[in-house]
Amino acid sequence: MGSTSQASVGTRVVHRRYVPYAHAHYAGNLVDGAYSLGLFGDVATEMCILTDGDEGLFASYSEVQFRAPVRAGDVLEITCDLVRVGTRSRTLELAVHVVARGEPTAEQPGAARMLEEPLLATTATGTVVVPA
Repeated sequence: MGSTSQASVGTRVVHRRYVPYAHAHYAGNLVDGAYSLGLFGDVATEMCILTDGDEGLFASYSEVQFRAPVRAGDVLEITCDLVRVGTRSRTLELAVHVVARGEPTAEQPGAARMLEEPLLATTATGTVVVPA
């Protein structure tokens, strides 16, 4: 396509996602950490499309930290901030916050609430590459 990169430090992409109960793997409806990494791939792909007109490729993760549990029934906010722009590489700061949590009971199986303060669940630094 030959378009000029629009990549600039400070660009942000935000997604929200409901975590279906089908993704629970462990007791307490816990979801595995790979779920967050998959969400990071989604926001990074949008970032590459936005800035470079190409889906790009994830080259590496560093500083991955699982800080709090993600559970089925959660609503997550996934952020991707562009923090460094190279010739073909882009460094991204990524985070998953829980913004709502399912709280089912026997009387109200669909009960849930918005959290007063988002709960930081997962963070990472990622590097993506885009075509020249």
